[in-house]
This record gives sequence, structure tokens and C-alpha cells, in this order.
Amino acid sequence: MMAKSVAIIGGGASGLLCAIFCAKAGLHVTLFEQNTKPAKKILVSGNGRCNITNKHLHVNDFFSQNPTFVEYALKNFGFKAFEKFTNSIGLLLHVTDDGRAYPLSNEAKSVAKIFVEYAQSLGVTFHTEHKITDIKKLTDSYDSVVVASGSRAASHLGGNADAEEFAKAFGHTVIQAYPSLVQLHLNSKTAHKMSGAKLNAEVTLLVNHQKELTCNGDVLFTNYGVSGFAILDISQRASEALLEYAAVDISINLLPEFNTQKLSTHLLHVKKNMPAFTLLDILVGLIPFKIANGVLEALHVKPESKILDTKLSKKIANLMLNWRFEVTDTHGFRHAEVSGGGINTLEINEKTFESKKQKNLYFIGECLDVVGRRGGYNFAFAWASGYLAAQDIIKKQIPHKESKR
Repeated sequence: MMAKSVAIIGGGASGLLCAIFCAKAGLHVTLFEQNTKPAKKILVSGNGRCNITNKHLHVNDFFSQNPTFVEYALKNFGFKAFEKFTNSIGLLLHVTDDGRAYPLSNEAKSVAKIFVEYAQSLGVTFHTEHKITDIKKLTDSYDSVVVASGSRAASHLGGNADAEEFAKAFGHTVIQAYPSLVQLHLNSKTAHKMSGAKLNAEVTLLVNHQKELTCNGDVLFTNYGVSGFAILDISQRASEALLEYAAVDISINLLPEFNTQKLSTHLLHVKKNMPAFTLLDILVGLIPFKIANGVLEALHVKPESKILDTKLSKKIANLMLNWRFEVTDTHGFRHAEVSGGGINTLEINEKTFESKKQKNLYFIGECLDVVGRRGGYNFAFAWASGYLAAQDIIKKQIPHKESKR
């Protein structure tokens, strides 16, 4: 069988962008997608809005055992280059004050539709519901093969460990994968009883009883533990620490605008002004009902009690500003937005994303040991890795030609 130019495994963000640039340069591109249609994960990203990238990209926004690996990619296909490309195909972006970029339409559907239809217009051949099982057969049949099949995250959208197995087939090592941007399980019946209650809070992650990071945002209690943006923001390190069998805890500050003295004084002031109020009545003026009940349960205080002295007010304040919970697990790969760990980037060329163990074989996007923060960073890396792989393929197959952005 004659070689057929470029085969791409996976029709997600990195695979689609790589396909577009290769096809734009005149290469014959075949894209294999296991799902019924490509861009499935793009469609559900950002709660259907698609936080497509971030204006403020920095190497410190990514986690890897090889932390500088992303630097070249971010410099050579960062926000400005990506925005120039999207503008050229009619996909305009809106950037929020904190740097997060979304399609101007505010719909992930716009991103998926434009990328897929543009790829098709350039002649990319799509084979959907086509799962590749033999990577070596593919490398024997095509001049270049690009693995863009993602990670284990979001298994209901097709997430799996295929890329890891493809890499191992050529002698690559794989860093153990772990769920990231994921909900956390807590060892607390009280927390489970607060399921459905939500508030803005400050969450501190403790690993082996040492504070590691603090994030602010919404916290949602669930029947297994906690979710919400503040939880997702600490989940990468929490998940990694659990993998290391470390002791992992979180401290939730329910009212970051208060200190212990100020909150204690406030509680006593309300009690003085409203003597008929129960302790539960006093707390629901500050926090949601279920959480107020949980605070009193944790202190073994009856919610209907009307007795509040200085000692008890300080105990309540201390708990509300530093409520410790043991983290026992994450909510798993199925519910994770992305995955940490993956193919060892020390074995991948950081400028081309070509395997250092097999010529003309590329690994891009989420299958690599690179995971970004929440806020468009993982998409940014996907776009950059897809672009750089395409540029190297083009240079090899069409000498002296480089695709325009």
C-alpha cells in the first residue's frame, strides 16, 4: 500500500487544528475519530460556552514532571497567533477581564462547527466511529501519524488510555495518569448532608498537614463531597497528592471577609438585638440553611438552642473560618475535565512534538504529561501542540514550505 501522507488519530481540539494546517498546506489528511462525530469534547466545554484559550499564558499555568516543556509552544503559537487564525476563519473571540477567551457567539457549537467544516472544505477525510487499535499498522501506511486521542478524562465522551498504549508500543514511558479539574470526595457525613448547598468561599489545600495553595470561588456540597470552581482549582494538586498516598485535607473558610473576632462579635450582636432567635436563625443570616445546620451539627450544638455566649460564639466563628475535611478520593476520570500524567514529555521534541523514539510519529494535546489550570489553558496547549506538529510535518513533506497562520 502506498503511503498516504498524514493520519491523525482523534478529532478533538489538537487533532482538528493539526489537520487544518496540514490540509491547508496541500497535504492529504485522514482523520480517525472513534465517536460518531468529531469535536465532542469541545461541544460540552465551558458549560457549552467553550473557554477556548486564555490571553495570559505562562509556563507556570501548567503542571508536568518536565515543567518547561510547554514554553516553546506557548511562545510560538500563543494567544495572539491563535486569535489571528480564528479571526481569519470568521471565529471572533471575546476576552473577559481575567483573560479568558470565548467565541463571540458564546456557544461552543460555533467552535466545533467552524473547525470541522473548515477542515472538510480543505479536503480532510473524516472516518468517524473508527477506533484505531494497531498503531504500527498505521505508521507503516502513512508518511506521518499524529496521535491526538486525548486522555482518560471524560470517559463518557470517549476518554481512554489509547494514546498511552500507542506510546508504549514504541518504547515510550508513561507517567501515571490522575484525574484533574475534578470534584473531591470527603470523609464527612455532615458534608454529605449539606448536599445541594452552595456558597462563595476560600478553600485551602493541605498536603501532609502543610498548606499548599488557596483558591477562592464557589463551593458546592454534594452527596459524596464537594464541587465548584474553587474545588476544581485545587483538584490537580489534590489528585496528584492522593496518588502519592499523602494525607490530603481541605480547609473551607465560609466567610473570607471576616476574621474570628469580627465574626464572633457579629454573632453576639445579632443575639443581643434578636433574643428570640435560635442559633440556626442567627447563622442563616450569613450562610445557606443546610450549611448553617452542618456547622452546628459539627459542634454538637442543637440548632434550636437560644443560648450564645462569648465562648460558643468564638467556637462557631473558628469553625466557619477554618472548617477542615479529609479528602479521600477524587470523583474519577469519568467526571474529570482533563487528566494529569500521560506520555513522558522528555521523550517528545518540544519544538515539533515528534517522538524521539519513532520518526514521523507525533503526540499532541492532552495525551502528554501536561495539564493546565482551569480557564482555557488546556485548550491553549492543544492548539499550540497541534500547530507545531503540523509545521514539522509540512516542512518534511513539502520542503521549503511552511503553513501560514
